Amino acid sequence: MNDVSNVLPAFYDENRFTSERAIACKKKEGLLLGLGNPLLDISAHVDYEFLKKYDLKSNNAILAEEKHKPYLYEELIDLYNAEFTAGGSVQNTLRVAQWFLQKPKIATYMGCVGKDKYSKILEDKATTDGLSTCYQYTDQEPTGTCAVLITGKERSLCANLAAANCFSPSHIEKPENKHLIDIAKYIYISGFFLTVSPESIQTVAKHAYENNKMFMMNLSAPFLCELFQKPMMAAFPYIDILFGNETEADAFAKMNGLNETDRRQIALKISEMEKVNVKRKRIVVITQGADNVILVKDGTVTEYPVTKLPEEKIVDTNAAGDAFVGGFFAQLIQGKSIDTCIKCGIWAATQIVQRSGCTYEGKPNFQS
Repeated sequence: MNDVSNVLPAFYDENRFTSERAIACKKKEGLLLGLGNPLLDISAHVDYEFLKKYDLKSNNAILAEEKHKPYLYEELIDLYNAEFTAGGSVQNTLRVAQWFLQKPKIATYMGCVGKDKYSKILEDKATTDGLSTCYQYTDQEPTGTCAVLITGKERSLCANLAAANCFSPSHIEKPENKHLIDIAKYIYISGFFLTVSPESIQTVAKHAYENNKMFMMNLSAPFLCELFQKPMMAAFPYIDILFGNETEADAFAKMNGLNETDRRQIALKISEMEKVNVKRKRIVVITQGADNVILVKDGTVTEYPVTKLPEEKIVDTNAAGDAFVGGFFAQLIQGKSIDTCIKCGIWAATQIVQRSGCTYEGKPNFQS
């Protein structure tokens, strides 16, 4: 088994290597690897009647059904002055991490896209933001899209995975791509990827375990806890850090019989679930919108207050969760404390919600 403990943050290191040793390895190309569903976001402000028309709920995320394709997306483009941005949960998170790191290609992203103009747009935007893309291309489907329906300060996501749904394990088996997995020390997937390639998730999860790397996952949406419980629980024992929001945590607790409604206790019980790598305990991070962030580490529950913004400053909460994880990762891979990781995540989310979509400008001025 390869020993990569010298690149892990001090707060994970069972041998208590100093944080200076971790920081010495910071900002290496390919250090952070993400697998997910690359999507072109189509964002627009709509009213609640529009949500009702397509049987959608605010502050929710679903996969598109036949009743949504293609009419929902066409209507947004034709009638609602929609904006286009490079999206997909994991891709957003890695873009935000790159924003903080200010050095290109620290993060590598894998996902499947179509052979069309939209995939070129996605790649151009992602690489401009410093991300190293390793897309799998298919001619079976067009590049995936996600309708981002903004009502007031809330959003409803309806994703048509299309090409993203065609990701296959063969992509990560190619020597050049396997190399990217080998050099990564931190591997991240979204719960959304459970609907696409559970086999690929198992491959990278086992690789992380066998090489003592960090494997991290996001619950991503309540429906995944309900409808994709089997692949989720297959991946669960490998998870070193789990992220989720309040509704996802509630759904997970219900589906897995945790018999708790107190989210502090839900997070604690999640941290105690089966874990194959016993060298470090699972860390659980639950965000709750404008309420405190819940952290469980080493059996201790800690809460972090979020920054309260005036209502008029909040533009779009669409990518707040993605940005939180991106800020967290930017500090994690530099060997910073868990306290700093959480605070940077909160800072990142606070910046992103003041803009439309997962966008930012200038250099971040986060102070730990």
